[in-house]
Amino acid sequence: MIERMSRPAPSPIYTLRGAGGALNTLHFCCWGGCAPVLFSGSAKGAIHVWDLNSRRAEKVIEAHSGSSVIWVNTLRSSGNLISQGRDMQVCVWDLSEGRSQLVESLWTGSVGFCQCSLLETSPATYLLGFAGQQTEEINVIELPSKTPVCTLVPEAKLGMVMCIKLWQPDSGPGPLLLAGYEDGSLLLWDVTQRSKLSQVKAHPEPVMCLTFDPKCLRGITGSSEKKLSSWMLDSQNNLQVQDCVTLVNPGVSQLCIREDGKLLASGGWDHRVRIFGWKKLRPLAVLQYHTDMVLSVAFSDHEDPRQRLLAAGSKDQRISLWSIYSNGAETG
Repeated sequence: MIERMSRPAPSPIYTLRGAGGALNTLHFCCWGGCAPVLFSGSAKGAIHVWDLNSRRAEKVIEAHSGSSVIWVNTLRSSGNLISQGRDMQVCVWDLSEGRSQLVESLWTGSVGFCQCSLLETSPATYLLGFAGQQTEEINVIELPSKTPVCTLVPEAKLGMVMCIKLWQPDSGPGPLLLAGYEDGSLLLWDVTQRSKLSQVKAHPEPVMCLTFDPKCLRGITGSSEKKLSSWMLDSQNNLQVQDCVTLVNPGVSQLCIREDGKLLASGGWDHRVRIFGWKKLRPLAVLQYHTDMVLSVAFSDHEDPRQRLLAAGSKDQRISLWSIYSNGAETG
């Protein structure tokens, strides 16, 4: 499939400036009755908490000793923020009642760029997956106890682990983990059994990013090449490569599927954000605003669909926010 865009591209509804560094990671928190916020992590070690109503940073956390922040998320049960930095630490922050308090930290030993993956297994209990000290090693622990669950290391030499995604099937075995590696391989792991279930070659180049839709057992990966590769899981948990989308320019930093399963967003090295219909991978729009690589994309979790936003963070130190809903990119 070749990328073609006929729809005129919209403009961002507003932008957020002042992050002071490249925007490696974004995460929305628009539930629970509180004011909707966007968390961002920068290459300068700062975590900004952006108030989406005032469109200003209501808080800045100088985290990870100034090392690059590569991932942020929230623990729904407590409302705490969790962040990962290139100082080889994962940190949990209490932001309640105006605080910015470090609750606990975990040493990962990883010097790579692989972002953590978080899975809520029961109220107040989570699994955290992260790249370990060894090149191909993935560790999974339980939070908040920090109890080790497993270490996953492939038998063959696949190079560095690049990206991971924990998820919980509706039936069958316990949690599963998808992992993309430096040699272009994609592996599916059974966390409980500590075993590899299947493996495919998704790309000839390193797998830079992946996202997965557990409702339809389908996912997609990006790399440094001009191609997105989609794949699915069959009833036997075998990975099967399906379609590919050929892009105009090479390099994809991040992929994100909207929660309703209708839209896919990609952040490109060519400074652009691309929107696809997730069902058929139909290209819908190319969003052009940034002047450097788009490193992160995230859809908001507003309960009201009309309020849903797409955020893109770039190496140009700016965050663009887009109202995809109002531009009609809802099908495909």
